[in-house]
Amino acid sequence: MAEARAKAPRRTRKGYERLTVPMMVQLAAPHTWAASVMPVLLAATMAHAVTGRLDPGMTLVLLAICVLMQASVNVLNDYFDYRKGADTAADNVEESDAVLVYHQVDPKSALFLAVLLLAAAFTLGLLVILEAGLVPLGIALVGAAVVALYSGGKTPISYLPIGELVSGVVMGGLIPLACFYVLAEGSLSWLVLLWSVPPMIGIGLIMMTNNTCDIEKDVLAGRRTLPVLCGRARARSLYHGLMALWLAAIIAIVALCFPRGCIVLPFMLLASYPLAKGLWGNPLAPPARVGAMGQVCSLNVALGAFYAAALLV
Repeated sequence: MAEARAKAPRRTRKGYERLTVPMMVQLAAPHTWAASVMPVLLAATMAHAVTGRLDPGMTLVLLAICVLMQASVNVLNDYFDYRKGADTAADNVEESDAVLVYHQVDPKSALFLAVLLLAAAFTLGLLVILEAGLVPLGIALVGAAVVALYSGGKTPISYLPIGELVSGVVMGGLIPLACFYVLAEGSLSWLVLLWSVPPMIGIGLIMMTNNTCDIEKDVLAGRRTLPVLCGRARARSLYHGLMALWLAAIIAIVALCFPRGCIVLPFMLLASYPLAKGLWGNPLAPPARVGAMGQVCSLNVALGAFYAAALLV
């Protein structure tokens, strides 16, 4: 009996389980952080390619800010989906990916965690503002507005067919633009947005992977995401087209803007082929959701890393 009591979850006075550190980590969803890590690293390589300089300390600060903001978005998304009844144990999600569904945790604790993560990001952002001025703050406020509107409000962005576009542009485009401005010491080059097309597509595909696997669930929840409007067959065709465009954009940008980096491209193709082949053949159906998310995040890491290496060369 003593052993059973030791294994029983600790509960608060209201009967809720305590939000433990492992649960906080699960809510923050580290397996999705490639969507914030890769844009920062790409911005650092872009700044190095243009200025010949790299500030490791500031790069780490920017990396921490972006990871904290994405973790906050992940927690908020789980919180609002749980409150609206959009997440259930029948949705083909792992227990570690649905804390509020599988544990009797007070949802307010998750909301507090999301606010805390966002506050930590803005606290670190003060260091960036002191270093680089108000331009990064303006870009960050746009990102914060997206954080608020993505899962919250009467009609969240996640319920509309623009979720892929918004997440791709904000995380794949605005993050590199803001980070480049800071790391390039006040230089704001709109070429950065062109060079950021690959991460925009890759991050948009992370969202599209989730939404295509969740079509049936989203229909019941009243969501009108892009895959819901297209249907699974057309969504997969569009998905495959975007995968091809993603790879073609990297090759074209490197060949035209960073020709010395072409030496990296054959290694990129060889290394990413198994991941791309697996993702291409994935049915993007509910039972394949967990595997598909792992595949698309891994492909983002692989292509992003080789793309950054090409820029450095």
